[in-house]
Amino acid sequence: MIIDIHTHTFPDKLAATTIPKLELMSHTKSYVDGTNGGLMASMAKAGVNYSVVLPVATSPKQVVHINDSSARINEQFEQTGIFSFGCIHPDYDDYRAELARVKDLGLKGIKLHPVYQDVNFDDIRTLRILDRAAELGLIVLTHSGLDVGFPGRVRVTPAMVQHAVKEVGPLTLILAHMGGWRNWDEAEQLLADAPVYLDTSYSLGTLYALDDGYYKPEDLPMLSQEQFLRMVHTFGPHRFLFGTDSPWGDQSQGVERIRSLPLTEEEKTGILGGNAQKLLNFPEK
Repeated sequence: MIIDIHTHTFPDKLAATTIPKLELMSHTKSYVDGTNGGLMASMAKAGVNYSVVLPVATSPKQVVHINDSSARINEQFEQTGIFSFGCIHPDYDDYRAELARVKDLGLKGIKLHPVYQDVNFDDIRTLRILDRAAELGLIVLTHSGLDVGFPGRVRVTPAMVQHAVKEVGPLTLILAHMGGWRNWDEAEQLLADAPVYLDTSYSLGTLYALDDGYYKPEDLPMLSQEQFLRMVHTFGPHRFLFGTDSPWGDQSQGVERIRSLPLTEEEKTGILGGNAQKLLNFPEK
């Protein structure tokens, strides 16, 4: 079973305008059109059984609408294989009640993106969300490290994560992009013993850059295979979850990159879907 735990989609009309804007903002190209239909076609091509959509609330007023839309996506889960998490914004007033509603809607978890939400991961506004999510048994998946759309701005460093988990206590926390995009050395140094999972999204390979001269050739490579493997062995393969950041990562390429690594078949199977299956309890396929 293959589960992509890190994808993004938008309603069709919104995707048609949002994806081009995000491409220009990040100076990168998307692999698919950002719709549920585009993701389903990508999944079929790559052999992905399930994809988890991670919505981001960039303002408090979006929260309720996004969570309602996420619940509607999940009504078609058996047919599409697409399951959406919910969202919350750090400045949403009644975050405790809305997170309880996320739980009641069956959304299993929430996505945080502190860069877009303009708050540090160990800020009290984030810590109280983590605490409430832990109380409710909700998974929290957060962006970590730099973001290509916001050069130089880091709101989730490995040190902030280390501080946050000490403050909050036990929770199911997934750090996107191998613990911190472009902060991989610090993630490797600080988080090996932290109670967190890491997803593999947007880490191996190279940036799919626009042909606009923004990136230099040396900017394109991401995490080296050597460091990726070292982190898997240091952290333990059971703590890694396959993700692509689709539409910004290609699912077929992502699957093949994991399959081509010099890991055991058991380790590859766990990373590609077995570990996520234990967390999400999706039906066997």
